[in-house]
Amino acid sequence: MDAPPQYEDCRPFIEVAALFGAAGANTPKVLAQDLAQGFLLLTDLGDVTYLSVLNADNADALYSDARDALVKIQVASRPGVLPGYDRVLLERELRLFPEWYITRHLGVELNVQQAQTLDTVFAAILANNLAQAKVFVHRDYHSRNLMLTEPNPGVLDFQDAVYGPVTYDLVSLLKDAYIRWDEEIVLDWAIRYWEKARRAGLPVDADFGAFYRDFEWMGVQRHIKVLGIFARLYHRDGKTGYLKDMPLVMDYLRRACTRYRQLGPLLQLLDTLQGQAPESVGYTF
Repeated sequence: MDAPPQYEDCRPFIEVAALFGAAGANTPKVLAQDLAQGFLLLTDLGDVTYLSVLNADNADALYSDARDALVKIQVASRPGVLPGYDRVLLERELRLFPEWYITRHLGVELNVQQAQTLDTVFAAILANNLAQAKVFVHRDYHSRNLMLTEPNPGVLDFQDAVYGPVTYDLVSLLKDAYIRWDEEIVLDWAIRYWEKARRAGLPVDADFGAFYRDFEWMGVQRHIKVLGIFARLYHRDGKTGYLKDMPLVMDYLRRACTRYRQLGPLLQLLDTLQGQAPESVGYTF
């Protein structure tokens, strides 16, 4: 790894690699380090991502491995080790949506009433997220950061790990911005995780319906954030590849909004914004 220290601090990567590795996850081992110059010598997890090989025939097995690794990481959780996924950070992520997606990408300025609607919905989302039990959170536990390895999976890109809501990484895995699975399959995989998590003593709700509601509401927070991030990557950094991933993330968001009364105003706002946006960006819905 070549990470010039003026751009990247390698210490969180080293610390979380050791933390998750000790929990039983297959993370790169740091063989040598020169933090002054930003060099790490790591064991190699290869170049075969989950995303590059996933198909209907192998998905059950690969996702089972991913759930097993996730539970191992979560079982090792304890407070005071990783930064907290607190209200400030969760809300900062939500605010990427009006700044980068609505204003910059759609070219729409919210009026006072629309801004109030967004604030009200954000408050409801945050109330749910912050009420959830806390564990170690990878933050991007999805098909681009899971590698096909032995033992499987290899886990990468964990340097921004935090201590936060128990459903977050499951959302990243099952409502992946880069690959779609039918909702019936996602529900089945969520049940399998929930059953395993309960057996492992993780702090998931004893009622699956309540757990799945938390899963969906955590997804709403993540999808709002991701739409803002993808818009920023495009408009600020010139990374056009993320445009093709926006429709799937928006679909996740809209589907969840149809199922919960408190999220109805957000769905109405999305419909309104679609009508206000120039035709050139309409495809993002």
